[in-house]
Amino acid sequence: MANAVCMGAMLKCSFGVAPSSLVVLPLHRVMSPVPVANIMDSKPMVNILPFGLCQSLANPMVAAATAAAMGVLTPMPCIPNTPAPWIVGAPTVMLGNMPILNNSAKLMCMWAGVIEILPPGVPTVMTP
Repeated sequence: MANAVCMGAMLKCSFGVAPSSLVVLPLHRVMSPVPVANIMDSKPMVNILPFGLCQSLANPMVAAATAAAMGVLTPMPCIPNTPAPWIVGAPTVMLGNMPILNNSAKLMCMWAGVIEILPPGVPTVMTP
């Protein structure tokens, strides 16, 4: 069974070198000490903050830096690019007329990264 996701949930990107945390604006009124997210809480630099450095060659900044370094992968600062909502969410539980965000949902970054929610208690130290 998947759990609802709230403000502060830890996130990881498959091409990021550091974890990030989910920011949920208090737009949806629910009886919770922290704001609960729905699938539309996917806006870059609003809900989805940077993951340190990006290592994806699909990211134009990484591709340019790697080319300048004669093909040696050169990570560059992460700027999330998430144009679509989280998938799939919990379609039977609605919040603000959208499915609630659950901990099994995934979010795709335009730079080929897959963003997922880390389970509580999982160490957040990542290695490139």
